[in-house]
Amino acid sequence: MARIMVVEDDVYMREELTDLLRKSGYETASLFDFENAIPEITEYSPDLVLLDINLPFHSGFEICKELKAKQLGTVLVLTARDKLQDELHALGLGADDYLTKPCNIERLLARIKNLLRRKEEQIRQGLLDGNGFLLDPNTFTIYVGKSSSLMPPNEGKILLALLKKSPNLVTKHELCNVLWGTEECIDENALQVTFTRLRKTLREFGLEERIETVRGQGYRLKEQVRL
Repeated sequence: MARIMVVEDDVYMREELTDLLRKSGYETASLFDFENAIPEITEYSPDLVLLDINLPFHSGFEICKELKAKQLGTVLVLTARDKLQDELHALGLGADDYLTKPCNIERLLARIKNLLRRKEEQIRQGLLDGNGFLLDPNTFTIYVGKSSSLMPPNEGKILLALLKKSPNLVTKHELCNVLWGTEECIDENALQVTFTRLRKTLREFGLEERIETVRGQGYRLKEQVRL
């Protein structure tokens, strides 16, 4: 389920938008602490931000610029400011779309759906197929269906190493080289702890059985059995 954050200071408009989006099947949250807008948005980690321009403490232009600099989600500006220069300014800052209020509900939902589909397509272009999951080799984000999880670097490095050699074995020496740049295992316990955490992450997606331990040799990522 896609996550959308509504950044709108008008209480009635904010409630209306939030209710509309939830009824349309989106996980939705609203921003209330406008003074700390960026940290609040970052913590929620939305797929799309529905952003007004006239806001307290920081203008929507400032927020849009910082969100894009940090690569934090898709930005759809929804504002009463209908001047062309405002639209061009927002788009120049990286906004992905610009709509003016009042806005037709069907048009708004269609634009949101299109932006989210475009984002998903862009993400999937750089993903590795794990036969049951997708892995972003740059951010170590794992995608299963419409769910995703950002893994810690060491977990991601191990899963990436296993995926690249799947279904072949990856030795402990190879994994130590991946984690610490040496084939000498610096910390056997740390390696085991990382594997335990990785299995816990995969368990959330029903994939914990994909990692097989080959006693005394190493590990492998088993191919998923299709029924």
